[in-house]
Amino acid sequence: MVDRELLSELLACAREYPVITLTGPRQSGKTTLARGAFPHLGYANFERPDLRAQFSEDPKGFLGGYAQGAVFDEIQHVPEICSWLQDMVDQDPVAGRFVLTGSQHFGLTNQVTQSLAGRTAILELLPFNRRELESGGFLSKDLDTVLWAGAYPPVHDRGLRPERWFADYLATYLERDLRQLAAIRDLSLFQRFLKLAAGSVGQLFVASRLAGDLGVSNKTIEHWTSVLEASYLVARIPPYHPNLRKRMTRSAKLYFLDTGLVCHLLDIRQPGQLAAHPLRGAIFENWVAAELIKEDTNKGQRPRLSFWRTYDGQEVDFLREDGDRLELIECKAGQTVHPRFLSPLKRVAGIMTDRKVTSCLVHGGTEERTLNQIRILPWNRLSSRPGLPVAESDHNE
Repeated sequence: MVDRELLSELLACAREYPVITLTGPRQSGKTTLARGAFPHLGYANFERPDLRAQFSEDPKGFLGGYAQGAVFDEIQHVPEICSWLQDMVDQDPVAGRFVLTGSQHFGLTNQVTQSLAGRTAILELLPFNRRELESGGFLSKDLDTVLWAGAYPPVHDRGLRPERWFADYLATYLERDLRQLAAIRDLSLFQRFLKLAAGSVGQLFVASRLAGDLGVSNKTIEHWTSVLEASYLVARIPPYHPNLRKRMTRSAKLYFLDTGLVCHLLDIRQPGQLAAHPLRGAIFENWVAAELIKEDTNKGQRPRLSFWRTYDGQEVDFLREDGDRLELIECKAGQTVHPRFLSPLKRVAGIMTDRKVTSCLVHGGTEERTLNQIRILPWNRLSSRPGLPVAESDHNE
């Protein structure tokens, strides 16, 4: 079993809160993590209709069988359990007593926050990140294979074919989860929306553009996108604007949380197809975005990403704020690093004179050095960014 980076935060929260709520997309490994971290707790999976029926008929009697604590799986099927647990933990607030997992964000978090406010920590588990893949022996040395295969645990720890698994995953998601999350009548139209969204990764999210392509309203596009966010399939990254609001665009950028899903939606069926694909750069940028988001969620924090883009076209792919420190990250999928790639990073760093700025260029090759105070890193060294020990500067610039 791959050691998940969220484990340390999960265990820390279990020493502080009587309830821990673990959410995330389906098949991200929530059950495996929860049961592995708390083997002493009972277990009930509310995917089972018989357990849902037992709980519905006699909530007190059902929960009485788990008075010493339990991992309750897929609680989106029985959201009212939160109200019953509130009374139980108020009477006996021992830390780490209950662990709740769920895959659907809508409704679930509302129930959790309303009934268990102050009693639960809420953590998000996303698919493997690069380090987890590497620690499990699953990380390919070929970047295109990494982008194409994605990072969902079943693909790797069960050795499944990515193209087959993603097809089944999407079919299950469309037929099951969406019918619960939203009243989407025309699933074929929604499938077209998914493909258009995959083709728009790294671009400004403009609902009217997608609405025009699909013949639906802007409101429908916004609703559908919110459903994808609630299912932990996509994230919108906002523009950076403090003190420069008039110069910045206001539209967010759309990214999927797994590039394997992007490749499947774009009908990329083999990693070799990526080499000449026109969206390879955008898919690589999406991979970096997902890795950065996982860095925060694995620490139990909300993602702190934004991007820089002015009306006259100046861009930096990602910015991360940490107090008075600002990290600039630019992505290039190619293996060759050209000096011109550094210009946007230099320009923005020159503007942010009141911040402690570190800059990094992440690329698809193997070169690693520091050039003009900008860290140049290969994709498989993304975690060795400014703020960590760096290599000696290249004096032959």
